[in-house]
Amino acid sequence: MAPLIPVNNKQKTKIIATIGPASSGKEALLDLVRAGVNVFRLNFSHGAHAQHQEVIDRILEINEKYNLHIGILADLQGPKLRVGKIENNALDIEPGDILTFVNQECIGNRDKIYMSYDHFAQDVKPGEKVLVDDGKIVLQVVSTNQKDEVKLKVLFGSVLSSNKGVNLPETVVSQPSLTPKDIEDLEYILTQPVNWIALSFVRQAKDIRDLQKKIAEKNHFAKVIAKIEKPEAINNIKEIIKVSDAIMIARGDLGVEFPIEKLPGIQKMIISRCIQKSKPVIVATQMMESMITNPSPTRAEVTDVANAVLDGTDAVMLSGETSVGNHPSLVVDAMRKIITEAEKHYHMQGKRVQPVPESETFLSDVLCLGAPRIAEEVHAKAILGLTVNGYTAFRMSSYRPKPKIYIFSDKPHMLNTLSLVWGIKCYLYTKFTTTDETFEDLNQILKDEGVVKQGDIVINTGSMPLYKKFRTNMLKITIIE
Repeated sequence: MAPLIPVNNKQKTKIIATIGPASSGKEALLDLVRAGVNVFRLNFSHGAHAQHQEVIDRILEINEKYNLHIGILADLQGPKLRVGKIENNALDIEPGDILTFVNQECIGNRDKIYMSYDHFAQDVKPGEKVLVDDGKIVLQVVSTNQKDEVKLKVLFGSVLSSNKGVNLPETVVSQPSLTPKDIEDLEYILTQPVNWIALSFVRQAKDIRDLQKKIAEKNHFAKVIAKIEKPEAINNIKEIIKVSDAIMIARGDLGVEFPIEKLPGIQKMIISRCIQKSKPVIVATQMMESMITNPSPTRAEVTDVANAVLDGTDAVMLSGETSVGNHPSLVVDAMRKIITEAEKHYHMQGKRVQPVPESETFLSDVLCLGAPRIAEEVHAKAILGLTVNGYTAFRMSSYRPKPKIYIFSDKPHMLNTLSLVWGIKCYLYTKFTTTDETFEDLNQILKDEGVVKQGDIVINTGSMPLYKKFRTNMLKITIIE
């Protein structure tokens, strides 16, 4: 194992960085780790499997060489709807014009324009809005033959260009969340030690369960993130949060499909619900967008990142800023500084998470949620936990305590998974003897690292007997000797 590299990731709110041409090299990845990245995102909308494999191999090498637990998030593309190629790459339009969308590939002109969704004519209804190019063009369905042709009236817009994205905010789309491309990508992803898989354009809980079933069939440990991008998802948000392992507030498409002024309220609502259900939540899209080209963020971006932290999000995500931007590590460094400052002013909003007596995990929850409460009451320096499947960590984190949480496990993949979760610092630990000896050992590890010192109070949690690896069933207040 190589000497540890200086890593600036002491903040509780985690940073996810998307990898692309600007950041896929080994040194670039190391620079991002040093700057404070906790999780790397692989965007399967771009790049061949061979390119993703090179990045995965480099991340694994960094983790092993430097004793780190950087997580890997694979983001599936989902159903991307687009218009096809346009004659001369641009078609001048004006309000009142009638356009015809067809499902047969063609070069678009005034007579017909290809739309990549085969069931478009069957799904849309007259009067529904259709948005093109992130809402720069607004169309309204005039008629559909229910087979292969839809006539639309231009309500707003001036130029329609080739290959622009299409959003259907008012349409119930019949296309499944997992496209043929996603299934092909998933087959590859499930051969890799990926910790999180993000599903795009989730609309209902069934979308998540279908993906979880495919992961389980391969006996893979990856957890599922539901990307919230559709009005249908907001309507079904309680059920989606319940079945998902984590939630991503994907503000790009969500801001197109929903009235944009509603985004801040939606973000706060989702974060609050996720914390109450002990589900990690990510705020994504355009957080530091100006730094794709600029060396510093705008004042609005600084405030946006800080507000996400003050809302209590588990993680904030960078997309183009680190994948294609001019200053990947500089962006992460700036984001980390904003997070660090904002966390000085963070206080848990609303009611703290409470154990539910009807839950089958009630007894364990009493301890997992009691540990951070007691830690605050006795001014403990640290909360320590042991986990196999991450449950203890998720529950403790959802309390959003002032002391940091230190989680130990003999499952390296679980430690990498927990790198996305608020306030969690992970350690690989395989010794496990008696409960008392293990607690002493864990306390000594933190003492050796300078996390705690003689006289500090820590909260130890675990299970007895330790070798059976039950859910957390005991708690101990310890004074470091």
